[in-house]
Amino acid sequence: MTDYRTINRDNWDDRAPLHAASADYGLNRFRTDTSFLSDVVRFDLPRLGDIRGLRGVHLQCHIGTDTLSLARLGADMTGLDFSPASLAEARALAETSSTAIEYIEADVYDAVEVLGAGQFDLVFTGIGALCWLPDIRRWADTVAALLRPGGRLFLREGHPVLWSIDEARPDHLTIGYPYFETPEPMVFAEAGTYVETPGEITSTVTHEWNHGLGQIVGALLTAGLTLTELVEHDSVPWEALPGRMFRDEGGEWRLTQHPERLPLSYTLQARKEPR
Repeated sequence: MTDYRTINRDNWDDRAPLHAASADYGLNRFRTDTSFLSDVVRFDLPRLGDIRGLRGVHLQCHIGTDTLSLARLGADMTGLDFSPASLAEARALAETSSTAIEYIEADVYDAVEVLGAGQFDLVFTGIGALCWLPDIRRWADTVAALLRPGGRLFLREGHPVLWSIDEARPDHLTIGYPYFETPEPMVFAEAGTYVETPGEITSTVTHEWNHGLGQIVGALLTAGLTLTELVEHDSVPWEALPGRMFRDEGGEWRLTQHPERLPLSYTLQARKEPR
């Protein structure tokens, strides 16, 4: 497991220019429409509330579309990611969109060391981030340390039940992968990615982990945060189970049959109580 960061970083360095060129990420729309927001941020606007003037950090920010969206809503944003290729795309997008965002290259577990403790009113983490981390308690400790007293975590993620589904079984919803965090990673090798791209990935191997919903909530409580919201959704912002989903008018993907049978994502908020 010692080389998981290098293996995963190589994969994300390959993905970054492909994602930036993909119509699904909509970078041209961001550049031409100053009011445009990512699907992920727009979905949760009622829960996110007024963030004007807040100092925020987006952990595992990738190419910065959610980070830019939060900045457009008035937050003073910093983005952090371990992929230099992803950050190059994020910085270029911010520059061409005339938006001041600081981007820092670092592993998420090193965020407190490079950004400082107690510096942020808002820690934001988006879809598809936690599965790259082997230790959810260490992540929760990092989040808690980054927040100022009174600050909050805002998390929208794929549901751990969804992550455990074997998508290669199109005839049934079959549990094929761990639901709970395991010491060893799940190892995959895939040349594709979750959006339509003009090419394929060459560094195909990834190391990933699932974390049960109770493990995530428990880690945050142990880190000293107070859970303020947990909402499970029957939709997700990408085609997680190809051939079995349809895209609704809001851009979310839902199960075509029996959507009541499977949670697809969730939104979680937690607060660091003032002393």
